[in-house]
Amino acid sequence: MAVKIIIKRTVAKEKEAELLPLLVQLRALATAQPGYISGETLRNIDNPEEYLVISTWQSLEDWEKWADSKQRAEIQDKIDALLGEKTQYARYLYG
Repeated sequence: MAVKIIIKRTVAKEKEAELLPLLVQLRALATAQPGYISGETLRNIDNPEEYLVISTWQSLEDWEKWADSKQRAEIQDKIDALLGEKTQYARYLYG
């Protein structure tokens, strides 16, 4: 069953230029992963420091394989260091 993964990040304005290439890199790698369906990155209008990534995967197992991969972890560690906090994740099944 397909799942949606909601990823929330808050980045200080002065670090935004460093974050965006990392997000692009993650997206490019994700698109090549088994089970990846789609993804989008949104920026909060009322709080421009908040970014929301919504990705769709064929199964939770597909997402977890990508989430646990060394390749993704290396980039995610750079992102979390840049943010100064852990990225927030939520996983949703279609109802």
